[in-house]
Amino acid sequence: MNQGVWAFGPPSLLMAVMVAGIHNPLVVSLCLSVLAGLGTYKAIPLVSDVFIAHGRSGKDLLKEGRPLIPESMGAIAGVVYFIVMFVFIPVPFIGWFRDSEYALADFPHNKFAQFLGGLLSLMSMLFLGFADDVLDIRWRVKIWLPLIASMPLLMVYCVTYGGTDVVVPIPLRSLFGQKMLHLGVFYYAFMAALAIFSTNAINILAGVNGVEAGQSLVIALSIAANDFLQLHRNPARTEAHLTSLYFVLPFIGVTLGFLKHNWYPARAFGGDTLCYFAGMIFAVVGILGNFSKTVLLFMVPQIFNFIYSCPQLFHFVECPRHRMPSFNSSTKLLEPTWCSLSKTGKLGRLMIRILQTLRLVHIRRDPKTGEAVQANNLTLMNLLLVKFGPMSERRLATFIMIVQALCSCLAFLIRYRLVKFVYNEVEDNRN
Repeated sequence: MNQGVWAFGPPSLLMAVMVAGIHNPLVVSLCLSVLAGLGTYKAIPLVSDVFIAHGRSGKDLLKEGRPLIPESMGAIAGVVYFIVMFVFIPVPFIGWFRDSEYALADFPHNKFAQFLGGLLSLMSMLFLGFADDVLDIRWRVKIWLPLIASMPLLMVYCVTYGGTDVVVPIPLRSLFGQKMLHLGVFYYAFMAALAIFSTNAINILAGVNGVEAGQSLVIALSIAANDFLQLHRNPARTEAHLTSLYFVLPFIGVTLGFLKHNWYPARAFGGDTLCYFAGMIFAVVGILGNFSKTVLLFMVPQIFNFIYSCPQLFHFVECPRHRMPSFNSSTKLLEPTWCSLSKTGKLGRLMIRILQTLRLVHIRRDPKTGEAVQANNLTLMNLLLVKFGPMSERRLATFIMIVQALCSCLAFLIRYRLVKFVYNEVEDNRN
């Protein structure tokens, strides 16, 4: 316990001094993010045994001997994140607290409400993710948990922004006959769908040491880079992108601290707690920053993995409980796992044939009849193993990170170069 106090005492003192002495909110956020990373890195070893003692542990199925690893450690990253964010809340508004010339009527209530609404949604998702880890909630129930957690965020958007108009892409304007399209309630449905997708998409692309935290880190870094670019490129959107940075920078910090323990060989698992929390971060910054389409561009691997998984997720093709790769104890390498096609209906077989035509699935056939009997489980990780052969867990995780980073580079190319074919420069600033 004394070690824990010593680990957090000096950083807490430094945090208080820093907040009192630095008046640039972005600089304060950067400094707090560094402390958040250090705090997460130090805290996880201190509480790992406590989590194991209380049953929050699981076997690493992709290791020889299947060692016992503490689970749900995303809760620790989340707690550190909220400590930092709660300390940071007054910083952007410090001028109204210090300067008597500021009138209460001039206080940016909308911005303050966005902070609190975003934090409430994130805290709700962290709690629901931990509840899922503990209670093992069924998929048909937990898929809707992000909708519940996003309600405060959607209400804040309604009160502070309220706009539900979208810019019609240039090629479609002749079809709609106008530049702006009013979506009304459907815009809120889209934002709710973004929250549901982003949280579950991180969870679906998981199961290998470092992948959950690694993909989240690459996406968060991409969002932060986009925010910094927009601060100089688009002054009219400065506040929106500053708000995004205030949320995403501490997340980068805690994710880096957690990834140090989650990378191969993992000493901590994030669980659904981390996956849901990370996904909701991306939904919050996309909605509050009003650049949800850009966020989706940074999640191309997750979108591909979700679409690719749909035949199994919606049970057109057999969907085993665990679709992650398998560990070959002889070669010490990961290999793709397989699903049976024996009970697959006509629609499911049609989907498999389409994927086979696109060279996105490998089929095993009965040597006597030539009938398709098995297909690789439909996940990005299994697809990489099918295409490039068995590989070590570390190499597969690195491969996923490279794919994620390359897709982020493609997203920047689309966002800053190819977008001119879809929107003009003024309209582009709304995305």
